Amino acid sequence: MSASTSLSFFSSSLFLSSSHNKIPKLTSLSTTKPQYSLKSLSISCQVATLPILSFTGEKIGETYLDLKSAPPETARAVVHRGIITDQQNKRRGTASTLTRGEVRGGGRKPYPQKKTGRARRGSMRSPLRPGGGVIFGPKPRDWSIKINRKEKRLAMSTALSSAASESESVICVEEFGDKFEKPKTKEFIEAMNRWGLDPKEKVMFLMMDVSDNVGLSSRNIGTLRMLTPRTLNLFDILNSDKLVLTPDTVDYLNGRYGVDFEVETDEDDEEDDQDETEG
Repeated sequence: MSASTSLSFFSSSLFLSSSHNKIPKLTSLSTTKPQYSLKSLSISCQVATLPILSFTGEKIGETYLDLKSAPPETARAVVHRGIITDQQNKRRGTASTLTRGEVRGGGRKPYPQKKTGRARRGSMRSPLRPGGGVIFGPKPRDWSIKINRKEKRLAMSTALSSAASESESVICVEEFGDKFEKPKTKEFIEAMNRWGLDPKEKVMFLMMDVSDNVGLSSRNIGTLRMLTPRTLNLFDILNSDKLVLTPDTVDYLNGRYGVDFEVETDEDDEEDDQDETEG
């Protein structure tokens, strides 16, 4: 699930599993035009059971993800629109150049109009001269584009469900925030090896709360991303080879991106607005 394979990520058979064969179809007995909604354009994705590993690497239980997912024929477009929106909204748009009217100097005519044998020139700040203005240069602008809140949420849940559909790409680990008495990168790498994770691969940890010792122990691993629900984003999901969740995180994802989630509360609206602001 690296960046080089993200283009072909959603054209694979991940969305063609047996749980996706029954796509809801809208039928109408009357001659009136059927009304489509976002709910009818999304399907359930009950992913295979995820094993829960202990801190020592032993299997101690099982859990599952039950997320909404876009149909196979539209999943690629939904996720593509979500990632393009996130990347474009991060552009600050502060690039600016000076035109010939804004460059300092150039008010005096450099040399007489005639009798020099040279081309006539009215200013030393012409775009044709070094140090002059810039023709059609960039100016501050707003690059942000809008995406519907439900569409953005569907893109996130589709990416998560597609990632979990791959074998051994998503694992669940028990809470290990209190397992590290002091920051130690060597101990964190040993724990990753016990969980079957390669430190050289791109691994994304999604935890409800990252303790200080865990954050300090993992920050020196360049291929690792330690995220919380507040910092979860679409790019890190697509750019990761392995996803590591905790039981509390699985419950959070099922509650926020699950099939049973229907009504948005004011707290969810505030979280989405803050995510868009941070993005």
